Amino acid sequence: MDATESLPTLETARKLGLLPDEFDKIVDILGRQPNFTELSIFSVMWSEHCSYKNSIVWLKTLPRDSDRMLAKAGEENAGLVDIGDGLACSFKIESHNHPSALEPYQGAATGVGGINRDIFTMGARPIAQLNSLRFGDLSLAKTKRLLRGVVKGIGDYGNAFGIPTVGGELYFDECYNTNPLVNAFSAGIVETGKVAKATSYGVGNPVFIVGSATGKDGIHGATFASEDITAASTDKLPAVQVGDPFMEKLLLEATLEIIATGHVIGIQDMGAAGIICSTSEMSAKGEHGMIIDLDKVPTRQPNMAPFEILLSESQERMLVVIEKGKEDVIQGIFDKWDLNCAQIGEVVAKGENDLGRLHFYRYGELVADVPAYDLVLGGGAPQYQREYKEPAYIKEYAKFNPDDVDDVTADELTAVAKHLLSHPNICSRRWVYEQYDSMVGTANRSTNAPSDAAVVSVKGPGLPATDKSIVITVDCNSRYVNAEPRKGAMIAVAEACRNIVCTGGEPLAVTNNLNFGNPYVPEVYWQFVEAVQGMGEACRRFSTPVTGGNVSFYNQSSDDGPVFPTPTIGMLGLMEDPTHRMTMNFKNEGDLIYLIGASSNDIASSEYLYSYRGIKASPAPYFLFEDEWRVQEGIKTMIRNGWLQSAHDVSDGGLFVALAESAMTGDKGFAIGTDERHRTDAFLFGEGQSRVVITISPDQVEHLEGYLNDSILPFQYLGKVTGQGFSIEDKQVLTSHEAKALYNYSLEAIMS
Repeated sequence: MDATESLPTLETARKLGLLPDEFDKIVDILGRQPNFTELSIFSVMWSEHCSYKNSIVWLKTLPRDSDRMLAKAGEENAGLVDIGDGLACSFKIESHNHPSALEPYQGAATGVGGINRDIFTMGARPIAQLNSLRFGDLSLAKTKRLLRGVVKGIGDYGNAFGIPTVGGELYFDECYNTNPLVNAFSAGIVETGKVAKATSYGVGNPVFIVGSATGKDGIHGATFASEDITAASTDKLPAVQVGDPFMEKLLLEATLEIIATGHVIGIQDMGAAGIICSTSEMSAKGEHGMIIDLDKVPTRQPNMAPFEILLSESQERMLVVIEKGKEDVIQGIFDKWDLNCAQIGEVVAKGENDLGRLHFYRYGELVADVPAYDLVLGGGAPQYQREYKEPAYIKEYAKFNPDDVDDVTADELTAVAKHLLSHPNICSRRWVYEQYDSMVGTANRSTNAPSDAAVVSVKGPGLPATDKSIVITVDCNSRYVNAEPRKGAMIAVAEACRNIVCTGGEPLAVTNNLNFGNPYVPEVYWQFVEAVQGMGEACRRFSTPVTGGNVSFYNQSSDDGPVFPTPTIGMLGLMEDPTHRMTMNFKNEGDLIYLIGASSNDIASSEYLYSYRGIKASPAPYFLFEDEWRVQEGIKTMIRNGWLQSAHDVSDGGLFVALAESAMTGDKGFAIGTDERHRTDAFLFGEGQSRVVITISPDQVEHLEGYLNDSILPFQYLGKVTGQGFSIEDKQVLTSHEAKALYNYSLEAIMS
C-alpha cells in the first residue's frame, strides 16, 4: 500500500455512515488506521443493508428449523426447502425500496434481477415471481409517476427474462408518499443433489468474475439503502443500479450449465456491495482467503479507483470459485454464451491468527488487506440492540369503541359497497398485472383459475416429471401492524397460511421482508421488535420456519415520518395432489354459500372504518390463533374430501368483498342474509380474522354440516349463488354490471 497516501479521519468515517465506535473497532481489527479503500469496504459491509447490525439480534429469535429445511437461514443465497421426490424449492424476497424512490423503473427492474440471481446461483431455475408494492396517496402526481415506473420496470425486466409474474399485492397509504416499498419474490426448483453453495475453499482454486462488466453504477448503494430519504437523496442517483434482462437470461443459462459440470466450488451473486461482499462472504464461510487483482476485472469506464471497482453494484455479475485445472471448462461455457469470464484471483490459505484475509491489488500495488470474517454478518460485524419504547399512539388506538360509530343503514349499503369495490386498496389490479407476462413458461396454473394463492407446476428442463405444484403468496396488512405490531405480524403469517390452505396447499416455510423506519428512533425499533416476536410466535405455531429474507430500515423522511411497519410475509406451500386444487370463483347458480369461522362485532382497522368512515385510530382486528388453526384444518379436510365448489378467505373489505370477488370471477351473483346478533357493518365489512367463504352443491349439505357439527367448527349458512346481482336481505345492493365496472376499471381510471 502507498505509504504516502493520507489516511482517512473519523470525519471521513462519519461521511461513509460509520459510527465513532465502529471506526475505533476497525483500527483495532487492522492494528493500524485503514486507508480510504479499506474504510469504504468496512462502511458498506457494516452498513445495515449488509450486516443487519440493528436487527440480527432479534432475527435470531425466529424459528429456523424443520425436517424440510435444506439450508440454514441466511447462510446461502436463498432459502431451500425439500419438496420431495429429490426436488427442492429455493425462494426468497428482498426489497429495492430506496432505489425505487429515486429511479422507479431501474430500481424495480434491478430488484427483480437481483432476486432471480439469488435463486439461480443456488442451481435452481426460477419458475415464478411475486411482488409486494406500496405507494402513497394515489391522487398525487408523484405517486402515479412512481407506480408507473415501478410496474413498467418489473414488467419489462421479468417479461424479457422469461419468468412469469404470478401474483402479488398492491396497497396505498399516505405514509408511503416519500418511501414506496418494492419487495420482489422469486422461487425456483433444483434437484437436491445439484445445489450450489456460496462458499470458497481449496488453496490455489481460481476465482472468476462472470457476466457484465463493472461500472460506476450502484457504488455505495448498500450505504444509501441504510439511511433516510431526504431532499438530498437525488444527488445519489449513481447509487441506483442499471439492469439488463437479456444479459441476465444469458447469465442464467451459463450459470446453470457450469454448476451442472460439478466443478464449481462456490458461487454467489454480486448484489449489495458488489465484489467486496461476494469475496468476503464466500471466504468467511469457507475459512480461506483470496488474492484478487483488480486490474483483471472487466470495467466499463477507464481508470476506475480501487474502491469503485470493489463497491460497484453493477448488475448481472457473479463470483465463481472452481476447481483448479478446470479453467478452460468455465471459460468455454461463458464464451459460448458471449459473456465476460475473467479470472481475477485465487483462493489462499487462512493465516495462523485469522480465518482468511482478502488482499486486493491495483496496478501491482496492494490497495487493501482486510480479514474476511470481520467484515461479515455472523462474524466480526457489529451487532446492536437499540433502545425501544412503545409509541404513545398505541394506547390511543386501544381506546377505540365501535359503539361510537353509527352502524350502516339498509339505504347506505350501496354507497359502502361502491366505495370498497372502487377503492385502490381493494379493486382489481388488472391495470398492473396486464403489464406482466403471467403465462411464459406454461407453469402458472392460476391465470385462468383464480385462487387465494398462486399455483405453479413443478417442471423445468432436466427435472423429473411430477404432479406437484408449489403454492406461493405474499401477504401483509400494514395498517394492522401499525395498530398492533405483534398481532398484526401474526395476522400476516396467518393470512398467508390461510391463502395457501384455501388454494388446496400445505404451508411449508416463510421468507420475509421487514420494512421499517429508522432503527435509532425508539418508537420505530419497538415496532420492529414487536413485529418480529409476533411473526416468530405465529411461524412456530403454524410450523412454517423462516428460511431467510431481508430487513429494510430507514424507510422514513422528515416530511412523512416512518412508513407503517410492513413485515411482508412470502410463504411457500406445496400441493402434492392436483385434484386438491381449489379456486375462489362461484361455479353454479343454486350452490349454497357458507361462512366458516365465527363473526364478531369488529370493525377495527378495516378499510371500511379507515377510508369510508375516516377513522384511522383503532386496534388491529379480532384474531385468535386457536380459531385460525381450527378453521384452516377444517378447510383442508373439506377440500380433501371433495365437498367444496369454491373457497375464498375473508380479508380486506370483509365478507361483502370476499363474496363480490368470488361472484365476479365466476360471472355469478349472490343473495345472502345478515346476522341480527352482530352490527351490520361488522358482519359485512369488518375484517375480523379466521373466516372463509365456501360454496357447495346442495347434495353435499349432509356431509358438510355433519362434519362441521362433529368438529364443533363455527359456521353459518349465508344464502345462495345466483345468476347475477348482489342481494342482501332480499334487496339488490349492486347489479353485476355495476360491480364489475367499479372493481375492474377504477385503478385504470385513476391512472389514466
